[in-house]
Amino acid sequence: MYVPAAARFSHLLSLPEGENIGKAINEAMKSVEADNVDLKGVLPRTYNKIDNAILVSLLKSFSQIGINAHEDKFGKIYEYFLGNFARAEGQRGGEFFMPTTMVQLIVEVIEPHHGRLIDHSCGSGGMYVQSAKFIKAHKHDPSREISIFGQERVEETRNLCLMNLAVHGLSGDIKQGNSYYDDPHNSLGHFDRVMANPPFDVDKVDKERIKDDPRFPFGMPRSDNANYLWIQLFYSSLNDTGRAGFVMANSAADARQSEMEIRKALLQAHAVDVMIAIGPNFFYTVTLPCTLWFFDKGKVKTKRKDQVLFIDARHTFRQVDRAHRKFSPKQIEYLANIVRLYRGQQPEFMAGEDEEVPGHDPDLKATFPKLKYADVAGLCKVATLKEIEEQGWSLNPGRYVGVADGEEDDFVFAERLEELNEELEVLNSEAGELEERIANNVAKLLEAAS
Repeated sequence: MYVPAAARFSHLLSLPEGENIGKAINEAMKSVEADNVDLKGVLPRTYNKIDNAILVSLLKSFSQIGINAHEDKFGKIYEYFLGNFARAEGQRGGEFFMPTTMVQLIVEVIEPHHGRLIDHSCGSGGMYVQSAKFIKAHKHDPSREISIFGQERVEETRNLCLMNLAVHGLSGDIKQGNSYYDDPHNSLGHFDRVMANPPFDVDKVDKERIKDDPRFPFGMPRSDNANYLWIQLFYSSLNDTGRAGFVMANSAADARQSEMEIRKALLQAHAVDVMIAIGPNFFYTVTLPCTLWFFDKGKVKTKRKDQVLFIDARHTFRQVDRAHRKFSPKQIEYLANIVRLYRGQQPEFMAGEDEEVPGHDPDLKATFPKLKYADVAGLCKVATLKEIEEQGWSLNPGRYVGVADGEEDDFVFAERLEELNEELEVLNSEAGELEERIANNVAKLLEAAS
């Protein structure tokens, strides 16, 4: 990103006393947009509403931050304010911001070293930023290694994403649109990596409008729930060796009826690679636990073709405060290394200490002394498609991993209540499907009899 002279701190701080600083910053924003086509119409122009003294104080503070090629200080500042804004905004904050450590785990598992990367519900762009950091950690230049694409329904959130990319020295083709109906990037089979944190359990999607869209190759779910539309969209965007990682409501892993048939088709296509159960309180908006899904179309040519790795990470976390959890860097690396061992790769040991919330971290060498994958009760299990079929094509890690030897299943009432509530939602959805089918069949019988 090029910053013209009129938009630099030195110029703004040299303006005469009494000058309208808010107006000057607005003009600075215009000049930045004029020299950076990706930011046209994106930057805010409301600084004239802020008191001059506050703006001067902020300019002085920011001007003292040193800049060098090896540190991404302004990017970190932007992420800090995004995170705090999302926390303060509550439900609305969750629409544009996914907790950083969850994103980092997804990135570590799908390993976006190079290629075309897309997020169909990109929010503020955290997936791109963490992918770039992953590439830098492996001594490569993200601007040379990846091409960034995305789509976001809300214009203001798209603008947050473009600004986030800019302050991190990145650029991308981010379109505004509704991913159910719009495909501006011609995504079918075109991407090496897909990442997303889509909205859960969306209803009222016009399925008639998209029933013949090849992006949904396994058909329309009968329930009024878009989870399996998102899942198919991520699958169909991948090329033959592509990987996807995304967050999904726990209920999707066990959903029955038409959704189970779609899940069965995904498994029989040998695309599902890894499932990770995550505990509650990782998100700012909901306390419910969730599941991370990972696809790998390239595994069809490996010995993992008929296998899925299940990991139970519900008890792996750092407690940030009473209501929020996160992963430490070494916890992320530990979980990602389990996946690497399962894939026959070498583990990585690059993570530093958690300075924000110190605590005990798991030891990969203690869990896997030979650094070779093995099932560990209560932690991980590789299941075959036959075993998954016996479980009704469920992708719930808890059905396979079990409980660690010699340990009691630590029952937490609030978590169990949330799980039961999710099961009730699934049953209610199935009941609604059956009621609709019965009504349709009765109507057909009455029509035939008349």
